[in-house]
Amino acid sequence: TKRKRLVLVKREDQQYEVATFRREVRAEDFPEGDQPFGDNVFGSPEEDARRRDFTINALFYDPVSEKLIDYVDGLPDIETRTLRMIGDPDARLIEDPIRILRGLRFSHKLGLTIEPTLRAAMHARASELPKSVLPRRREEILKILRLQDPELALLEAFDLGLWMFAAPTLHSFLEDGARREVFLETFTSLRDMVVDPNEPVQLFAWLTYSMLVASRTVSSRNALPSIDEDMFQLFMRDELGMYRFEQTVLTKAIQLLPLVVKTEEFKRRGERRQLAFMKNEGFKLAMRIAESDYLLTSAQLAFWRTAFDRLSGELMVAEAESKTKRRRRPRRPRKERGASGSPDAVDAAGSASEDSESDSLDQDLDDSELDPADEFRDIKLDDVDDSKRV
Repeated sequence: TKRKRLVLVKREDQQYEVATFRREVRAEDFPEGDQPFGDNVFGSPEEDARRRDFTINALFYDPVSEKLIDYVDGLPDIETRTLRMIGDPDARLIEDPIRILRGLRFSHKLGLTIEPTLRAAMHARASELPKSVLPRRREEILKILRLQDPELALLEAFDLGLWMFAAPTLHSFLEDGARREVFLETFTSLRDMVVDPNEPVQLFAWLTYSMLVASRTVSSRNALPSIDEDMFQLFMRDELGMYRFEQTVLTKAIQLLPLVVKTEEFKRRGERRQLAFMKNEGFKLAMRIAESDYLLTSAQLAFWRTAFDRLSGELMVAEAESKTKRRRRPRRPRKERGASGSPDAVDAAGSASEDSESDSLDQDLDDSELDPADEFRDIKLDDVDDSKRV
């Protein structure tokens, strides 16, 4: 009765999960208590379909007869563009709370209307979200940020009370009318900051920087709050699930923003010190933020592009060496990684004070000792994305 493990099959640039059909485990199936982990039990195609989450996501295709097989009335829901849960929505969301974020994402990605009882259950069971593991919440947030209009999904999640439990810091920003307006305006205008949506650090930078801008007070509207504040460090680590090296790159990029506008100061440095500044892990991201938020004049932007082209060879070598050092760093014993299961907090690098800005140009902030969050390496994200499961 035990089924085989998942098999990952690659075909060109696509990867597919191939699995045997599964079904819900029944107590009478294993009277002697030899029950396999989870739902690792053989089932029929119909039993497999009924254990999935949404009706639109439980269709089968017979490649021999070239027909779609629908056990759960998914085709009518596709026709009416309705997102409906298989079974009782309340029970199914308690069973796997990540379905709440997953359902919200599907509705926006595919242009579906959430069926009323499912929508009510998503709101009522939002408090179950912290019971889902952080890596899966991280992946759903990233997929929401990759949507065509992610701001609409962020707002609907707020209306449903999802961020109150999945990302309380983001919830507090959207709850404040003035900050919400600035956040949404900034978030929408900085879409070009994301050059490669497959790079999580760019997506997280887009979201976090927009929140930083919204944190400006009336008395300091021209200055960003410090990214080193506990609120943002905890947001990146415990709510977004950012890896430690991602936190480091974003933190350094924000710290470099006041320095990239000082091109005259950079010119006075020797080539070695210029190279040390530009090979900082956060430099490229800082330039993306500065360009997208119009922090640089056209002359300053042209200057940095020329400087980058001039030092591009050395910068490529330094970047390759940094990646090699990170890959070769030995893993720490599990007991040293902390009991929380969340990525380590990043240590603040450099200083934002006026007295230290000039000196920071001299520092080689290439932190080769930083280690990605080891905790996430051993976790296989069970996204259960049935669009690629055979």
